[in-house]
Amino acid sequence: MVMGMGITGRAVATALQRRSIDVVALDDRLSEDLLSWATHNNLAVHSPADIDIDTVLRNVDGVVPAPGLPDHHPLFSAAVNAGAPIMSEFDLAARWDDRPTVAVTGTDGKTTVVTLVERMLERSGIAAKAVGNTDTPWVQAIDDASTEVFVVEASSFRLGHSQHFAPNVATWLNFGPDHLDAHHDLRTYEHAKATIWAHLEPGALAIANRDDPVVLTHARALIDVDVQTFGAGAPPSSSDHGVVDGALISGGQQLVAVSELRRSLPHDIVNGLAASATAQRVGAQPAAIAQVLREFDGLAHRVEFIAEINGVRYVNDSKATTPHAAAAALGGFDSVVLLAGGKNKGLAFDDMVAHADRITHVVAIGDAAHDIGAVFDGLVPVTTATSMEQAISQASDAASPGDVVLLSPACASYDWYRSYIHRGEDFARLVRARLTAQGERGRTR
Repeated sequence: MVMGMGITGRAVATALQRRSIDVVALDDRLSEDLLSWATHNNLAVHSPADIDIDTVLRNVDGVVPAPGLPDHHPLFSAAVNAGAPIMSEFDLAARWDDRPTVAVTGTDGKTTVVTLVERMLERSGIAAKAVGNTDTPWVQAIDDASTEVFVVEASSFRLGHSQHFAPNVATWLNFGPDHLDAHHDLRTYEHAKATIWAHLEPGALAIANRDDPVVLTHARALIDVDVQTFGAGAPPSSSDHGVVDGALISGGQQLVAVSELRRSLPHDIVNGLAASATAQRVGAQPAAIAQVLREFDGLAHRVEFIAEINGVRYVNDSKATTPHAAAAALGGFDSVVLLAGGKNKGLAFDDMVAHADRITHVVAIGDAAHDIGAVFDGLVPVTTATSMEQAISQASDAASPGDVVLLSPACASYDWYRSYIHRGEDFARLVRARLTAQGERGRTR
């Protein structure tokens, strides 16, 4: 049974069909596009309400839920009651393919680190492919025989249902509250993340952020697995990764000076160390790693510089959909006018408040504007905007030369926008329009 026929569900269903495995396909929303796709692929798709799901579950070999299907969805309790094993796309891909695999999880930074690892391997002459929580499901990517190493972006949704996933290298970047609208509670979310190390075999490598207490606690509990750590300070041993005398050190070897990096905010340095440690284990060469770090300009919507107007820099961090991520961005600047808010995922904003001394003004936006205003009340001035254009106008009025106007919402985008990408693009468009209107010469990307 495949429940949820989005990008991953469709890839899983067709991969099963190619292996002559019968598929029961379900989705809560039977759109015209889905039904047309199903017909083209000789597959019937049903709504769970239209079948005797309990009987069906007693006659399937396994259930693969779509990533993001909330823990409270009735399918899960029905599957448990029927004794139907729940598994993930990762379990299937690993069963069908035995090429080397590295996996990266964390509340923040997964996509950046996966991108860096993929580039480091490619620069070293190793054919690598980023899969998982990307545009390419892993079960689809294994059809390409030319790939030598899979770099898996491992979300909690996939990890939480994985029963056997055992990568050769497993890197856990950080942990902070997230997805409490989909997971039962914070403990469930933490357990899902920790599953990245749950099935590692002897000889595998676990790479841990030694500055994150949750990650480090789980790392210290590992048995019969190699463990290396990374962090912003000096590495505690020659096998660990850190910063010494202004340079990134990996496995006792200097890779690159911090001054050579195009992006050197605290989280940029830590992400670079995590990627270096991960890529080295599967064959990336130090020279190639260093070159990738020197050239890396960051990814769109992740602390992305947009323009400078009247001495004020405008930065798009729309991908920061949690307070944990927004706090990481705030930690990289000294004086910030913050645009925050959107659709809250059931998270508290304490991580951001800890950086209130860096914030000169908050512009609250979206459904969570009231909550944002309440948490910063009495700490910094707060105004509320009813559109992104108004938010940028208010932020510009509040900013002084040397400040950063930072869109780091700490919330999802689904109140005003289709996605965090749509939100970030709108912010960038409006900022560039202001630049053009003022006739200033600014640095733009």
